[in-house]
Amino acid sequence: MMQTRRDFHKLAAGALASAGLLAAKPNSVVRGVQIGAQSYSFRTMPLDDAIKAMATIGLSECELYQGHVEPAGLDRAAIRKWRETVDLDHFHKVAAKFQSAGVQLYAYNYSFRPDFTDAEIQRGFDMAKALGVKYITASSTVPMGEKLFPYCEKNGIVVAFHGHSRMTEGEFATPESFAKAMEGRSKWIKINLDIGHFWAAGFDPVEFLDKHHADIVTIHIKDRNKNQGDNVPFGEGDTPIGPVLKLLRDKKYHIPANIEYEYKGAADPQTEVAKCYQYCRKLLES
Repeated sequence: MMQTRRDFHKLAAGALASAGLLAAKPNSVVRGVQIGAQSYSFRTMPLDDAIKAMATIGLSECELYQGHVEPAGLDRAAIRKWRETVDLDHFHKVAAKFQSAGVQLYAYNYSFRPDFTDAEIQRGFDMAKALGVKYITASSTVPMGEKLFPYCEKNGIVVAFHGHSRMTEGEFATPESFAKAMEGRSKWIKINLDIGHFWAAGFDPVEFLDKHHADIVTIHIKDRNKNQGDNVPFGEGDTPIGPVLKLLRDKKYHIPANIEYEYKGAADPQTEVAKCYQYCRKLLES
């Protein structure tokens, strides 16, 4: 059958439109606020599936959980050896996967513990550089701030400590614990503020964010209840998620707000994180 010029142009236009759809990248900046995910939210999924889920949901930024790139099931000695010897090309390939999906890798979550060797600590910074990120987030202990500071200076990478709600000595939970770790070191030692844990521990994340926004690298969004309440679906707890997001929006604090799905959901992680994202969008658009 003879193809007319009009038919040709229709086919060409359709091909271009299809190419545009295929090339479309996620964009989860809502009213100036970057919403993303801690990939721990997808901890039951392999990395490739987690990246696909983020892109499908429309999330364009990620804080990468170390469990997504480290081998599972190793004992302490074996995981230490892996960290100290793994080819850094492994992390270059991970970064390429995120780039291909259009999801920005913002930080690497590598939780330094007191028993880490010097080599194990340095490799965390090497991994971050191979991933192309400027920030490491870490669940750790307050004394590690002093120990990590020289590594931060040497490597030019910030470590942001993640708080929990455990009110035990040496843990990050109170405003004072963050201040102690940063004292005299605030150029390189920063904060990863988990608003659910902070609230459950009895502190106000809105006030803290407004006062210390210059020292906060990332925010974890989750919903808990006061007084050590459980993680619950977004909107069912009393964590001030809306006021936190609107503070970021209205004062133009350019700090990624990363969803961390930890509650017991009724569906798969992709579905639950998508619900969390839509909840955050509605708050920011209201």
